[in-house]
Amino acid sequence: MPVPLLDLRAQHAAIRNEVVAAMMAVVDSQLFILGAPVEQLERECAALSHTKYAVGCASGTDALLLALRALDVGAGDEIVTTPFTFFATAGTIHNAGARPVFVDIDPATFNIRPDLAAAARTSKTKAVVPVDLFGQMAAIEEVAAAMPGIPVIEDAAQSIGARRMIDGEWRMAGEAATIGTFSFFPSKNLGGYGDGGMMVTQNQQIAERLKRLRMHGGAKQYFHDEVGFNSRLDALQAAVLAAKLPHLAGWSAKRRENASYYSAAFADVPEVQTPHIDPANESIFNQYTLRAARRDELQGYLKERGIGSAIYYPLPLHLQPCFAYLGYQEGACPEAERAGREVLSIPIYPELTQAQLDEVIGAVRAFYGR
Repeated sequence: MPVPLLDLRAQHAAIRNEVVAAMMAVVDSQLFILGAPVEQLERECAALSHTKYAVGCASGTDALLLALRALDVGAGDEIVTTPFTFFATAGTIHNAGARPVFVDIDPATFNIRPDLAAAARTSKTKAVVPVDLFGQMAAIEEVAAAMPGIPVIEDAAQSIGARRMIDGEWRMAGEAATIGTFSFFPSKNLGGYGDGGMMVTQNQQIAERLKRLRMHGGAKQYFHDEVGFNSRLDALQAAVLAAKLPHLAGWSAKRRENASYYSAAFADVPEVQTPHIDPANESIFNQYTLRAARRDELQGYLKERGIGSAIYYPLPLHLQPCFAYLGYQEGACPEAERAGREVLSIPIYPELTQAQLDEVIGAVRAFYGR
């Protein structure tokens, strides 16, 4: 039985009428740039993330870049971040003119280690960018406490709707950071029918600047306070996302249910290590990522049986050729490098049937002779 890594068609089939109606309302209005649908989505994302302000933009990558620019990051600055993440996290730091400073990850959660982030701080450190990898929030409060006075940009591209217990209260992804950034790439838990991004903050001045930066640096048309970008979330994408948003909590709950089923099924398979969820966290499982012995062989075995999988991420960013100028050598971030050799993500999307889940489990167990 084929089991794709992700099946967006199954999700679309369940909500098609709602989404098409929302899209056609925009088409009939012929108002495609910003406007009421974007403002509605911004209000709803602010409410979801428990923040005062949300500002839509063209992509999750742009959300990071605009956040950096809003904090005046530029030439000569250093930004501390993780090497075990999607390229955009560090690529935007470079494109803002700053220098990425990579520190290693916690081997259990794959997220940045706050103590190492603090140790990497210098007089040039302008911000820190922890990533909520695979849908589990980083220890945002520990990063902030370890680096007092340093703004925190939470790369929450994979964690919209995730939460973490901080000081006895549930805090949502994006809530506790100086700026939180989300991606609406189609494969995300809340994905558009194209690209899109969102930035959230509790700070009114930052929110107003983000709005200017996404519109060529001006709050008023043809008047520009600074040089910004053309990075607007279009109304069609906002309408799609607003139609899907009421389903997000249910989808995330089903992902957690699927994850629990997998973890129980692999409990007696010593060759695989199932995801570790920090007891303080509620993950949304954007990915379900194993550490696997003979990982590449396992992936090949699954492919032969029509089962999708992916390696997020095979080569940590500090070893990427484009960052050779930074001078990192193999061994600089050993846990990120080990993760790159061992991780394998298997299907976790909420539309998986029981038979498909069992197919994946059976294949993994069969590969290891279990």
